[in-house]
Amino acid sequence: MTIDLADYEQGAKYKGDYEADLAALQQRLAKIQVAHILHGKRSVILLEGWDAAGKGGIIKRMSADWDPRYYQVHPISAPTQIEQDHHFLWRFWTRLPASHNIGIFDRSWYGRVLVERVEGFCSKADWKRGYDEINAFEKQLAQAGTNFVKLFVHITQETQDEQLAQRLDTPWKRWKTGADDYRNRGKRADYLDAMQAMFKKTDTKHAPWQVIDNNNRKAGRIAALTYVADRLEALVPMDFPDADPAIVKLARDAFGYKVKA
Repeated sequence: MTIDLADYEQGAKYKGDYEADLAALQQRLAKIQVAHILHGKRSVILLEGWDAAGKGGIIKRMSADWDPRYYQVHPISAPTQIEQDHHFLWRFWTRLPASHNIGIFDRSWYGRVLVERVEGFCSKADWKRGYDEINAFEKQLAQAGTNFVKLFVHITQETQDEQLAQRLDTPWKRWKTGADDYRNRGKRADYLDAMQAMFKKTDTKHAPWQVIDNNNRKAGRIAALTYVADRLEALVPMDFPDADPAIVKLARDAFGYKVKA
């Protein structure tokens, strides 16, 4: 199915009980993390999207009830000189999650076919070759047991401008914006072309893309967390063990514990 970002620009308000629905989703996600720990699974959740699209807000709420020992958030910025001296995927290998863990990427290796393509940070040959390299990278990892959740957080130009203005108006948010936001904003048409090519070439069976309409923050967060929960529940065993009889005996001897019916 062809992905068209214009289909994700309604920005409809969330009609449910946001706080209750968010809490229920966070409980589902907490159990999903436990399933990773118990069954030795590993998953990558990556978020791409426009500047000021709300990726950080989604990550914050997605990981709110997670044990910090078993997940990592990787904010991806411009590569260092050492990283530039290696293949562009080199810096991501060491950030991939181990068994029992979930790795979250706030931006990712898709920078090769987005910002690096549009801003001319690599050659045309490099970014055109990048699609096949990314697909091979993800396929290799998927075949070795890594689960992929790929979210693209979409907002309109109007919503982006509102968010950029809000960052300037709020003293403790000003650190989140800079000249790069406006350089990228001025090339929206070029980025749209790059995004459409990215979807066409890297929306694969083992690592499909899901676009999130985040023009309304509450609706977008619920949609994002729901998709993450649905996909990972389908990929990770969700059965939990019975209580260890030896531990039950210890608890009974210690404080009179009784097994609940």
